[in-house]
Amino acid sequence: MTGAITLHDIDEATANWIREEAQRRRVSVESLAVELIHRGVDVERQAHQLPPYHDLDSLAGTWSDTEAVEFANAISDFEQVDDNLWH
Repeated sequence: MTGAITLHDIDEATANWIREEAQRRRVSVESLAVELIHRGVDVERQAHQLPPYHDLDSLAGTWSDTEAVEFANAISDFEQVDDNLWH
């Protein structure tokens, strides 16, 4: 390894999960953290290597700003919860 990295501000739930997972796997917290970082970096690298595809764009269609606002207004009632239905 080329150097040490110190991580700050890891929430308690994440820290607990890492400790428990390391114990379950019977590895050190540090080696698990390195594995998780490597896996995350690999995922990010692969995501940025994929070329954008536009072969289905014509099938998907697009909305104008006006159409998008009209649609959002049309479905806004669905965001309301009718409390009477849950009692």
